[in-house]
Parts: sequence; C-alpha cells; structure tokens
Amino acid sequence: MIKTAILVDGGFYRKRAAYLWGQVTAEERATELYTYCRAHIDDSPRDKPNEQRQLYRVLYYDCMPIKKSLYHPLQKRNIDYGRSETYYWMEKFLEQLKTKRKFALRMGELSDAFAGIGLKPAATRDLCAGKIGIDDLKDEDLNFSLGQQKGVDMKIGLDIAAIAYKHLADQIILIAGDSDFVPAAKLARREGIDFILDPMWASIRPNLFEHIDGLKSQRIKKEVAKPHMV
Repeated sequence: MIKTAILVDGGFYRKRAAYLWGQVTAEERATELYTYCRAHIDDSPRDKPNEQRQLYRVLYYDCMPIKKSLYHPLQKRNIDYGRSETYYWMEKFLEQLKTKRKFALRMGELSDAFAGIGLKPAATRDLCAGKIGIDDLKDEDLNFSLGQQKGVDMKIGLDIAAIAYKHLADQIILIAGDSDFVPAAKLARREGIDFILDPMWASIRPNLFEHIDGLKSQRIKKEVAKPHMV
C-alpha cells in the first residue's frame, strides 16, 4: 500500500478546470475536484501495478478573491467586488470542499494594496497618440488588477517539507503548473518521497523533469463523486 498525499494549487486548478470542462456551479466544481483526486488514488502506479494507493489527505491551497470596492473609469461608478458573483461562488466552493472527506484547506491572503482598474499600455499609447478618444474606450482596453495571492506557495513548500521530514506519506502528487515547487520537490525526493506532478494536461518546461519522479494527468468522467475516499 502506497500512502499518498495530494496537494492542489487551487488557483491553478480552478483556471485549468474551467478551460478543460467549462464554467460550472461551485458545488459541481467541488465534486469535480473530489472526483479528480479520487482518480489518482484509484489509479495504480505504473511501476507498481499490483499496489494500491491509500490517501493520506488532500491539501487544497487558495485564497479568497478581492472584497474591496474599485472605481470603474468607464462606468463612472464603484464596483463592490465583495458582493460579486465571483466572491459568492468562491465562498460556496470552499464551503463545499470543507465537507469532503480527508480534504484540508490551507488559505493564503490576498494583497490588494495596489488593486485598481486602469488602461492597458496599448490603449494608453493610442489615446496619447490621438488614434482614439475617451469615448472609444471599452472594457477590453482596461487592466483589472484585482490583487495578488500571498502565502500560498510558501504553505505548499512547508507542507511538502513536513510530509517528507515526518514521513507522513510515501508519495506526493502535486496538482500545479509552475516551477515554484522545485526546491520543495528536491527536498522531498532526498527524503525518499516519490514526487509526481499533475499539470492537468498543460505543457511544462522540459527541465522540470529532472526534479520530479513522474508526470501524470487524469481524465475523468463528469460524474457524482462517491461518498467516501479512503
């Protein structure tokens, strides 16, 4: 039996899932994520086809979206993002994940000190050059800076280190798409952890292969998840 921990970069998963399977309700996305993680547990390792995986825990990393009001220069009014559909969707999504068996949420914070709505460089250039006027501007000419996640990557790294040093699992499956995990992956592999990357069918840089033990993305059917995942 291979004890497996699944770590999920939530921002990456939500973006990638919307691309692969479209926009759905918060409840459906939470069930979909549950099913996606279960597919990894049900899938026997290629190098050990006779062994089964046992789930240690799914650790989900994310943060709430921006909650403050921002002035929209074209609509000439403040938009309260704390009352937006995106904010309510995220609240419901996280509440649904809390009810899933062996799911644990690791929440970061959103830095919104420099959040705002401004012109994109191309629109600014055309406006200053007289190619367009104020009345010609559209929403696609605006840059919506809605804050930056803080602490999520650090929490992923700390948990990988804790799992490795305390020998809480034999294998880590990381659902993510960037290379920020590389230092933590190196540490885990030195401690004997089998480190698998799941980029959800997105391409990764060729040099990342030297820092992981395998690459595996899952194909799932859009079905209702089973009541338990062990």
